[in-house]
Amino acid sequence: MAGKGSAALVGLIVFGNIVIMMSGLALFAETIWATTDPYKVYPFLGVTGKDDVFAGGWIAIFCGFAFFILAFYGILSALRSSRTMLMTYLVLMMIVYIFECASCITSFTHRDYMINSNVIKKQMLDYYTDNTTSQGKEITMLWNTVMLEKQCCGVDNSLDWIKYDSTFRHQYKEAIAPWPFLCCKRDANFQYINQEGCRVGHPSYINNKGCIAHIGHAINSYTWGISWFGFAILMWTMLVMLLTMYHYATL
Repeated sequence: MAGKGSAALVGLIVFGNIVIMMSGLALFAETIWATTDPYKVYPFLGVTGKDDVFAGGWIAIFCGFAFFILAFYGILSALRSSRTMLMTYLVLMMIVYIFECASCITSFTHRDYMINSNVIKKQMLDYYTDNTTSQGKEITMLWNTVMLEKQCCGVDNSLDWIKYDSTFRHQYKEAIAPWPFLCCKRDANFQYINQEGCRVGHPSYINNKGCIAHIGHAINSYTWGISWFGFAILMWTMLVMLLTMYHYATL
């Protein structure tokens, strides 16, 4: 039989597990969103070999669903006050807890590396317009899309194409194309407003804003969902597990 005051304790454990159930579903949904890469920045991470932000996301998908299932089992265990069920719940929850810790750490540490503008810049300079490799083709297509859709140019600004040596510069002389013409401003029909004005760098005809803000925002959005939200769930889950351990000890 449960000890005195256990009804209130059971109520707290049930409430805690209901929160874990809802949070687990939210984590499951959010990490599916992140791993589908709606911002289309995976090649930036993949070419550099730092795509473990997404690896952490796949782990978190499993953990989110597991939190939902185990929290439901934890509610049943608390209501029945079964030592066997409570011990099973604690062991399984600890296993999932460790996996989720790995997911949070993996995603966050690799995020720190990738939001460095110098890493993205070196990648752009090395691979943009390199049509001899699959990586070059992929990065070229991605940069073309980003610069066109976000109306930006280079990593920091358009001067990236002039200040640094690059594959693009080896193919196009500065007098002909100081920067990719996708950096040029366009009208509502996506026609150049003034291509010659863009070529000479007139501020009215060139997008001089860098693309790093968009890329960093995308990677940070994924990391927040995978790491920081996951970390918040871990903190709450630890409290519920401690309450469950106390309840187990009083039976």
